[in-house]
Amino acid sequence: MPTIAIIGAGPNLGMAVARRFGKEGYSVALVSRDQDKLDGLADELNQAGIVAGGYAADVLQPTQLAEALERAGAELGAISVLQYSPLPFRTFLKPVLELTPELATQAFQFSAIGLITAVRTVLPGMQEAGEGSIVLINGGTSIKARHDFAGTSVAFPAESAYGEMLHDALEGSGVRVHQLVIPGAIPKLRYTIDEVAQKIWELHDADGPFREMLIPLEEGRE
Repeated sequence: MPTIAIIGAGPNLGMAVARRFGKEGYSVALVSRDQDKLDGLADELNQAGIVAGGYAADVLQPTQLAEALERAGAELGAISVLQYSPLPFRTFLKPVLELTPELATQAFQFSAIGLITAVRTVLPGMQEAGEGSIVLINGGTSIKARHDFAGTSVAFPAESAYGEMLHDALEGSGVRVHQLVIPGAIPKLRYTIDEVAQKIWELHDADGPFREMLIPLEEGRE
């Protein structure tokens, strides 16, 4: 059974994506820091007939993250879809005049190093199978800096650059890499959570350019 690993899984978009992929026969590995919350979400999916498990890991801890993904693949089935969508810490949304080297480093580790760790854990299996997909979910500061959201404005572009390089390097290999930019809180946009999950399914399921905007940047705020 193919498996989607959702890094940054939560009760809203994460669960909507889990249900959408579960409908297509995927098992679901839910990854975030709180094991108790993950167990509750996994139980909800299992009761709905979707094979799921929770795997606690902190994206700031590379070894922990890699081990969680390896365990998920061993228990649920090879990971063929990776969604990287951890919700940034509120401290990353400080004004630029309050940005310290320590905070910038943490934001970079959260967005870029966490993604690189996850990709290096699951990509070999995708390449061996000749298929798979990696989907990045980012806010608007991935393409337009905001002085009041300094941490993500520094870190999201690095994550985006890595994803775009992967997209180009893996073209034609059967492994697709896409980014969905959501420039605003989903409840305030013109899409429902389930419609965003459908968009993510469509990105996974088709070749195409690296980046897609959920809405034009000027219509939303991160």
